[in-house]
Amino acid sequence: MEQLTALRVFRNVVQLGSFAQAARQLRLSPAAVSKNIGELEAHLGARLLQRTTRRMSLTEAGSLYYEQISRILDDLDEAGRSLAPLQTGPSGVLRVSAPMSLTLSRLSAAIPAFLQAYPDLSLDLHLEDRRVDIIQEGYDLAIRGTDQLEDSSLVARPLTVLPHVLCGAPAYFQRHGEPDTPQALRGHNCLRFTLSGHADEWTFRRHGQTVRVPVRGRYQVNSSLAVRDALRAGFGLSLVPRTYVEDDLAQGRLRAVLNDWAMVDTYLYAVYPSRRHVAAKVRAFADFVRAELQGPVTESRAAN
Repeated sequence: MEQLTALRVFRNVVQLGSFAQAARQLRLSPAAVSKNIGELEAHLGARLLQRTTRRMSLTEAGSLYYEQISRILDDLDEAGRSLAPLQTGPSGVLRVSAPMSLTLSRLSAAIPAFLQAYPDLSLDLHLEDRRVDIIQEGYDLAIRGTDQLEDSSLVARPLTVLPHVLCGAPAYFQRHGEPDTPQALRGHNCLRFTLSGHADEWTFRRHGQTVRVPVRGRYQVNSSLAVRDALRAGFGLSLVPRTYVEDDLAQGRLRAVLNDWAMVDTYLYAVYPSRRHVAAKVRAFADFVRAELQGPVTESRAAN
């Protein structure tokens, strides 16, 4: 068995869902395809595919093996393309995990133009605010926001900084008054974004003084846009990234308070596995996100 050929045969069979179609695409005989799959299963000591005359499906072992070898084959293909002098741009399938609120408010409208610029590239974009395991779940890149970057085996490319603002609707302040100190927040209905690193305690700094205030409220939610909607409705106040409420502040729907205090910043990163050669498709998407957010360009270590 030539193992690399067997791996490509296996991947094509799974992608096409057919031994016959894989044989035609690879220009092999159906018998050669079956032989490669059989020898690969014998080599691994595990059945990868359940096959009948009418149906084919992956076993649990086959599903796990397919995810692993697909990344390896993609890397090999990308490495080969990177050496080709006629390679003109990113290609293949790019799997990205990105925060839903940020993507919908700042990025999604520009994604069609990005894809039009790279006709050989397909984007598989997953919008989720949870912190994914990009290695285990098979992502090429994840967009992450954090207050503090931790060490890990991943590479993080800074994209931008998201300053925060404490704000509420004028109607809310008419009913409950404006806080004149951070400590006064204890008497307010504080709307909390549960996935942030500071959901239950907000930090304020001024003149070398740091004040950390435990906050409480009747509404907590895992979407910054949902927090914004509650702010607009006058239900409470919140510490939110300014980018989500910039228009509301400019048009008077919301009003910022405690402006003489410095508040938390969220740093946004493009995170990807540590590799000697970063795939062109990964670089292209990170460049696109950075350009849209107008952030800086450097690299450091990131958290898993």
